[in-house]
Amino acid sequence: FVKEQVICWEQRESPRSLFFCSLLLCVWLYKMLHSHHSFLLQHIHKFLNETWSSRYHKELNPDLLTFLWSVIASIFSLGGLCGALIGGSMAIRLGRKGALLMNNIIAILASILMGISFPTGLFELLIAGRFLIGVGLCVQPLYIGEFAPKHLRGGLAMGTSIFLTGGILTGQIIGLRELLGGEKHWPLLLSSSCIPALAQLLFLPWFPESPRYLLIDRGDELSCAKALKQFHGSSEYRREMEDIQRECFALDGEKPRKPWQLFTDPAVRWQLITVIVMTMGQQLSGINAIYFYATYVFEQAGIVAEKIPYVTLGTGVCECLTALSCGLLIDYVGRRCLIIGGYLLMTLWCTVLTFSLTYQELYSWVPYMSMMCVFAFILSFGLGPGGITNTLTAELFVQSSRPAAYMIAGTVSWISFFTVGMLFPFIVNGLKQYCFVVFLLECFFVAAFIFLIIPETKNKSFLEIKKEFNKLNFGRNARKKETELYERRQLQDEFLKVSA
Repeated sequence: FVKEQVICWEQRESPRSLFFCSLLLCVWLYKMLHSHHSFLLQHIHKFLNETWSSRYHKELNPDLLTFLWSVIASIFSLGGLCGALIGGSMAIRLGRKGALLMNNIIAILASILMGISFPTGLFELLIAGRFLIGVGLCVQPLYIGEFAPKHLRGGLAMGTSIFLTGGILTGQIIGLRELLGGEKHWPLLLSSSCIPALAQLLFLPWFPESPRYLLIDRGDELSCAKALKQFHGSSEYRREMEDIQRECFALDGEKPRKPWQLFTDPAVRWQLITVIVMTMGQQLSGINAIYFYATYVFEQAGIVAEKIPYVTLGTGVCECLTALSCGLLIDYVGRRCLIIGGYLLMTLWCTVLTFSLTYQELYSWVPYMSMMCVFAFILSFGLGPGGITNTLTAELFVQSSRPAAYMIAGTVSWISFFTVGMLFPFIVNGLKQYCFVVFLLECFFVAAFIFLIIPETKNKSFLEIKKEFNKLNFGRNARKKETELYERRQLQDEFLKVSA
């Protein structure tokens, strides 16, 4: 009986230790507390005016004020683009854990620069801090996807989205003027992201490196086995070890690839197209338009302007709830169902919102329908595209191509984000509420693409997913490729038996 209890405990130890590690890693995503910067517009304007007056003894030109604020707001995107371009290389050179530790050092430095910008009267430090906080090398999904077992991989990878939305909600809460959003405490709010960075800097060194990185990239089988035992428990690690060994054997010593090599490789053609379409679809889906129109919709529903920031917290709560729900459902329902369903629901709500905004003043109940559509759209986004996009990016590529794929996905994401930020004001001014027609067409197109192209990846190994895409990449030659892969697996299994 005691032996059975020990075995059961070891089996439970796997998901528990994995989930705890996932939570700890995702604390880093609280750096997304940059969401509170929209609440600090008036404070930063005042800071820029006062700093300029004391430095040059004259008033700051309104056009120059607008330019400086635009730089402070947009420099974050430039930092994110730089982080995406170097993130894959850093994950290869420093390891997944090393890149995460570097993230924390960058975040702490950024927090210090932003925190001391006000007492020193140097707005240039605020700009530098905003750039650095955007540089964060986004390798959390990469690390979690590589150590998670395939039956829990989706839920654990969704941990990044859960804590991302949690960070945004936290930023909205502490950004209220009753807390740290007031005139006296806003510099503390800017430097608050150093707290989770310090926490991870203290605890992350105690966790092992990615097992796949250790065996496939470094060839260190002993360290890989040790890491797997820590992650999965001594009774469950062998199955994962065999899966990693098969992938290592299939790659046949292939070195980590560069981003430009993926564009010329027919073996990853459709995986790369899929990642680009999904990443662009996530940023161009209309979620930014929804947040832009939220204040107007709430005002039309009769909510007092002073109370709107508190109602806006409801949007953050919606994102948190849907990210958590998606994390619980992803390994049961599957990726395809959730992401296709999310985009189709967003198409529906864009259609309804277009009509409700058009006939806003016709009936008294129409503003409340618009308000319902805002929350429904955010719920639909969080249920599918908001979190599953990053999960699929990790699953569609094998070890040698995964860091380069993340670099490409990150670059496309930040360029799309910047493009939306630049063009969206002109789209709204030109089309008014009909801008949602553009977004509903985009959402429907992405849903159709995913339905026709992307296979289900639930409970499949990375090699099995690659086999599914070989049918698209090679067509008639796919069967030949599958035969070669099968023969290589047979040789690998024989080799494992002999070595055992």
